[in-house]
Amino acid sequence: MPLPAPELDDRKFQDIVDEAKRLIPRYCPEWTNHNVSDPGVALIELFAWMSEMVLYRINQVPERLYVHFLNMVGVEPFPPSVARADLTFWLSTVLETPVVVPAGTQVMTTAGASGAAEPVVFTTSADLVIAPPKLMSAMTTTAHGDRATDVWDGVRFDVLGVPCFASPTITAGDAFYLGFAESLSGTAIRLTFAAEAEGIGVDPRNPPLVWEVWNGEAWLTAQVTEDTTGGLNRAGSIVLLIPVEHELLSVGNTAAYWVRVRLVDPHPGQPTYQVSPRVRAITAETLGGTVSAEHAENIPTEVIGRSDGRPAQAFTVSHTPVLPRRLGENVVVTDTDGAVEWTEVEDFTRSGADDTHYVWESGSGTIRFGPRVRYPDGTVRQHGRIPRDGAQLSVTGYRYGGGARGNVGARTLTVMRSTVPFVRSAVNLLPATGGVDAETVGEARVRGPLTLRTGQRAVTAGDYERLTLESSIEVARARCLSAQRGDGSVRLLVVPQVRGDATRHTIDDFAIPVPLMRTVTEHLDAHRLVGTAIEVGTPYYQGISAVALIHAGPGRPATLVRQRAMDALARFINPLSGGPDGTGWPFDVDINAAVVTQLLESVEGVERVDELLLFEYDLRTRQRLGTAKDVIRLDQHSLFLSASHQVVVR
Repeated sequence: MPLPAPELDDRKFQDIVDEAKRLIPRYCPEWTNHNVSDPGVALIELFAWMSEMVLYRINQVPERLYVHFLNMVGVEPFPPSVARADLTFWLSTVLETPVVVPAGTQVMTTAGASGAAEPVVFTTSADLVIAPPKLMSAMTTTAHGDRATDVWDGVRFDVLGVPCFASPTITAGDAFYLGFAESLSGTAIRLTFAAEAEGIGVDPRNPPLVWEVWNGEAWLTAQVTEDTTGGLNRAGSIVLLIPVEHELLSVGNTAAYWVRVRLVDPHPGQPTYQVSPRVRAITAETLGGTVSAEHAENIPTEVIGRSDGRPAQAFTVSHTPVLPRRLGENVVVTDTDGAVEWTEVEDFTRSGADDTHYVWESGSGTIRFGPRVRYPDGTVRQHGRIPRDGAQLSVTGYRYGGGARGNVGARTLTVMRSTVPFVRSAVNLLPATGGVDAETVGEARVRGPLTLRTGQRAVTAGDYERLTLESSIEVARARCLSAQRGDGSVRLLVVPQVRGDATRHTIDDFAIPVPLMRTVTEHLDAHRLVGTAIEVGTPYYQGISAVALIHAGPGRPATLVRQRAMDALARFINPLSGGPDGTGWPFDVDINAAVVTQLLESVEGVERVDELLLFEYDLRTRQRLGTAKDVIRLDQHSLFLSASHQVVVR
C-alpha cells in the first residue's frame, strides 16, 4: 500500500470562514451582525476563498517533490512517436534516365487540412531512385506450380500472342509472370498491353485477378491504380504501385525480379474466364515511385554553445522534441586539436574520465556532459570527459517533430516544399499512422513506481510485459505467455496502437510494423537474462460475427438504431476499446450471448432483443465458421476482433 501524501494544510473554505467569525467577538466586539447579507461577512468569505486557493497550491508541493524525485532517479516521460506514411512522387513525363528524389525532401498538407491549424510536414527518409524498367522475361505457371513455361519469345514475336493462364481448363492459381532485370522496389510502373478479348463474361471493372511481387519470403499484393484493359481483355494499360520490398527469385531457371498476375476465385455471383486472355505485346514504363516519409523536419548543423570547462554542463538545441538519433546525428566538440565526434550514451554509469560521452534528452532537447561525483570513500570521479574550456559545441544535425497530429488522412500530403526536376507532384495514397503524443507527467507518475520496484532486468512475466510497453509508446498491450519456459524461451504477444475509429479496425491494422518489431526486440534483448530466447509475435485474432434481431422503441428510426447497435458491437469486441471496462478485450475471457444481449439492450433506442446468435468468423476468408454458439471460447494465444455483424431492426 503506498504511503498517503500529507496535506500541509487541510482547512477548507467553510473552515476558514467559521474560524474568522469566531475571532470577531475578540477583536471587534461591536460587530454584531454576522449574517451572510452583511458586507463584512462578504469580505470574510472573499478572503476565505482566496486563502483556500493558496492552500490548494501549497498542498501541491508533495506532488511536485514526487515528480522531482522521479527525475532524479531517471524516470522521464517518453518522447512523442513519429507518424509515418508512404509518399508517391509522380514524374512529369516518361523518362529514359533515372530521376533521384533526395532524402530529406519535404511534403506538407495545406493549411487547415486534417483539422490542423498549421501545415503538417513530412520528410522522406531515404533517396528515391525512379529508374526506367528493364523487362527481360515472361513465364506462365499452372495452379499447382508444377510447370513453368517460357513465353518471352511468344510475347515479342508471335502475332497470335500467348495465353496468360496455361492450364487446359482455367483454374484459380494460374499465373502470368513478367521478369525485370532490376528491382522495381517502390516504383509506380505502367504496363501497356496489346491483347484480345477472350475473357467472356468477366466483369471488366472487377476481374478475378491479383497482381503480386516477391519480397524474398512471400508474394505481396501490388496496388492497381488504373486498368484500361478490362482484365487483360483489350489493348490498354495497367498502372501498378510496387511495394517497397521486391527481391530476386528464380522461376523456370530464370533469375529475375518478378511481377505476376494471378487468377483468383471470383466474387460470389460473378463468372471467371472461360478462355484465357492472350497477350501479343508488352511495354513497361516508369511513372513515379514511392518512398517512406516521417512527420519530422531536419535541422542541419547547429552550434549549441561553448564549454566553460566545468563538469555537468548542459546545452539545449533550438527545436524540440528531438527524435531518436540516426547514424551521423551526434555532437561535435571543436577545440585546438580539431573537431571530434562524441558518442551518445543512455547515462554516465559506465563512463570513465576519458570517455567522450554525452546524454541527449529527447523530450527537452537538452545535451548533458559528464558530472563529477564524490563517493563515500572520499574519492572524486569524473564520469565522462569535460569539453575543454572554450571548445565550440555543435550538433551535426537532428530531426524534431512527432505526435498524434501527424496521423493525417489519405491524399492530404500534396504540397512539395521544394521542387525536384521532372517530378510534378507527390501524394500519400494511404493515411499516416504511428504518431503518438508524448507521455504526460501523470502517466509517468504511474509508471515510475513500477519501474523502480521491478528494476530493469526481465525475470518474471510481468517484467517482460512492462519492458515491452516501455520499449515504445506504439505498443498498446503486451502479454507474456510464459517466462522462462522449460526450453529457456519466452513468448510475447504484442498489440500495436491502432488509431482511428474502432468500428473501422481490420485484422491488417493489427500487424506489427517492421520498425516497431525491431524496437521491441532490441529493447527486450538489452534486458533479458543470458541464455533466454525471446519470441515476439501477435495474438491470433478470432473474428466474432453477431446476428441480432432487435426491436426499436416507439418513434425511433430503424436505420439509426441499427447503426448504433453495429457500432456498439464493433467497439465492444475489440482488442483496444472492447471488454467490460473499455480498455480492450481481456486475454482468456470468453464471450457469451448473454453479455452481448445486455450490451445491445443498453443501446439508445433499443426496446428489447428478441434473438442473438454468435458465430466464429475467419477474418481472412471472410466467412462464418460452423454453427451459432451461446459461448465462444478464447485461448491464451488469442483475442477477439469484431467482424461482419448482421442486425435486423423491427
